[in-house]
Amino acid sequence: MTRDFYDRPVLAVARDLVGCRVTHGECSGVIVETEAYHHSEPASHGFVGLTPRTRTLFGPPGHAYVYRSYGVHFLLNAVAEGEGIGAGVLIRALEPLAGIELMRARRGLERTESLCSGPGKLSQAFAIGLEHNGSDLLAGPIVISDRASAWRDPDIAVDRRIGITKATELPWRFCAAGSRFLSRPVRR
Repeated sequence: MTRDFYDRPVLAVARDLVGCRVTHGECSGVIVETEAYHHSEPASHGFVGLTPRTRTLFGPPGHAYVYRSYGVHFLLNAVAEGEGIGAGVLIRALEPLAGIELMRARRGLERTESLCSGPGKLSQAFAIGLEHNGSDLLAGPIVISDRASAWRDPDIAVDRRIGITKATELPWRFCAAGSRFLSRPVRR
């Protein structure tokens, strides 16, 4: 993975992250669901402009934008496009690969399909918190790696984003078609 991968239009980055691998400590998983956000649309944190909270989102591409959602969950995003543009990709779901017992302990669950089937769930399973905001996704501690050979050309389903109330009509959610690890099934 290179910095140039992230320094592209956010929709391209969101689509191309499906099948990539996230690693943090002993845990790793394949990205099976993403959503794109851009400062030009009202569902994005960047829509309000540069603030202390959104500074990372407007920063250089290839960094983690981590924020607390509803005062409860931490959500992991990959900053995209050029510096000064508020664009990021929410990592919505992962298929767990390594560190599964540790994820189970952190989440208090046994069912593998439920460990990382949502953005808050995967952050809890991977122990991702606000201290990771602004960290470099190429150098770590959270690293996103290129697609493995089994994921070179995944079948990607496109859908509207979920869990938001604004700009809900935009088809900016990208999923590994047929994955049983998604946060919610793709609408047909």
